[in-house]
Amino acid sequence: MEGETTYWQENLRLIFISLVIWFVVSFGLGILLVEQLNEFRLGGYKLGFWFAQQGSIYAFVGLVFWYSAKMNKLDKKYKVEES
Repeated sequence: MEGETTYWQENLRLIFISLVIWFVVSFGLGILLVEQLNEFRLGGYKLGFWFAQQGSIYAFVGLVFWYSAKMNKLDKKYKVEES
């Protein structure tokens, strides 16, 4: 029972970290800091616009792969991996 509780605590911690990163990238960089980021350009586009349109999508895809890799390690650690 103790292992299950620890497993879910670590799982929830990974989910929380993922949500915070996604929030910071999509809301923070795409909305709150857009004016400051627009002073820079990336591929001909203002950086704030790029984060609002593309950056949050890239961050989300990266987080999916990161979360998957971390969960695979967590599953192996607690021996609950799929066969």
